[in-house]
Amino acid sequence: MTRATLDKQPHEVATMFDGVAANYDLTNDVLSLGQDRRWRKEVAKAVDARPAQRILDLAAGTGTSSLPFAATGAYVVPCDFSLGMLREGKKKHGWLPLTAGDGTKLPFRDEVFDAVTISFGLRNIQDTDAALRELYRVTKPGGRVVICEFSHATWAPFRTVYEEYLMKALPPIARAVSSNPDAYVYLAESIQSWPEQPELARMMQKAGWQKVAWRNLSGGVVAMHRGFKPEA
Repeated sequence: MTRATLDKQPHEVATMFDGVAANYDLTNDVLSLGQDRRWRKEVAKAVDARPAQRILDLAAGTGTSSLPFAATGAYVVPCDFSLGMLREGKKKHGWLPLTAGDGTKLPFRDEVFDAVTISFGLRNIQDTDAALRELYRVTKPGGRVVICEFSHATWAPFRTVYEEYLMKALPPIARAVSSNPDAYVYLAESIQSWPEQPELARMMQKAGWQKVAWRNLSGGVVAMHRGFKPEA
């Protein structure tokens, strides 16, 4: 796997996620100390899916993140470029329309979805700007985007402790619960190299999104950004 500071090769990232698919949901729960469930609840509130709406859940992995949207009566499409993740998702949630797709070249027509969302996956896409433009392209006028991503703690002392946890504590924990612990070293590095919250907001605006705002969760360990596509 290439280092997080270098270009992310899509086939290498996909292979990495194929290798962690079997225990992915369990590993995330352990490494986040259970916080991932709270973060996903906040995403579900922000997306505000309604019956009969079309929702794109990009980087959906096994489809677990799509379940809250489906529970509202919305038609949710879980999309991921890791076939290993999708196969695992098919075992768990075979009724979901799990779809293989590259975040920079989505396999959907223009202006299809009422809302698009991606959680903990944007930083793994090779071209962030292209992904933001693709999400914009497939969203209906007046539609919304919600991005939940690991970010940067806002309180300096906590930020130091958190970053030490990422690089020192995370790998040995991952070795105990993950089928591919080396992947989590990459993930830790990708978090550290990810843009600060205001910079991601500017990137979203550059892609065309309006009314862009963000909210920090868990002291900035995670940030949730939201934007809207202008009405036609």
